[in-house]
Amino acid sequence: MTEQDNTALIEEARKLFAGPIAFLKSAPDLKFLPDMAVNEVAFAGRSNVGKSSLLNALTNRNGLARTSNTPGRTQELNFFDVGDPLRFRLVDMPGYGYAKAPKDMVKKWRFLVNDYLRGRAVLKRTLVLIDSRHGIKDVDVDMLDMLDGAAVSYRIILTKADKIKASELAKVTALTADAIRKRPAAHPDIIATSSEKGMGIPELRAAVLESVTQG
Repeated sequence: MTEQDNTALIEEARKLFAGPIAFLKSAPDLKFLPDMAVNEVAFAGRSNVGKSSLLNALTNRNGLARTSNTPGRTQELNFFDVGDPLRFRLVDMPGYGYAKAPKDMVKKWRFLVNDYLRGRAVLKRTLVLIDSRHGIKDVDVDMLDMLDGAAVSYRIILTKADKIKASELAKVTALTADAIRKRPAAHPDIIATSSEKGMGIPELRAAVLESVTQG
């Protein structure tokens, strides 16, 4: 993609995300999933990675995605309609890796997420959020393995990039890129973001739009 094309995509994405975006429904089980009317982009990340804050920054809204008072307890897929007429959907997946979550809840999460990933033909990409201060952890590796197994294209998004020095961010970005290099379903490019400072948000919007319109 040329620099001119990229600039045009960023501007188109900005306008789209400034328009209508609405919560559609929560699906605690596969039978509650909405019809596969349009393409979808899902957001995954471990508990407290800043997923709700990033979704709110992405859509330029304060309360689109609500932060759970009890991490690891939200066991639903939340769907949001983007555009009027409808262009695509964002899917907020339940956070993973919360140490105090009961085993049966973890099992339920795995079944729900795995079944969704394997059976959703309109899912074009999953954005996996990684805290830039910590890099990829074992629970993240489990998620990446699940995505590779389901043959779902995914891209790493670093969160809270304003919380570390630029040199440290460059280091964790390089380490993360190296860790996913041989993974079959991983997109090679990583986007570093800050919900608080707005860093990387225009590029993230463009990446979402590109993933649902390509092919």
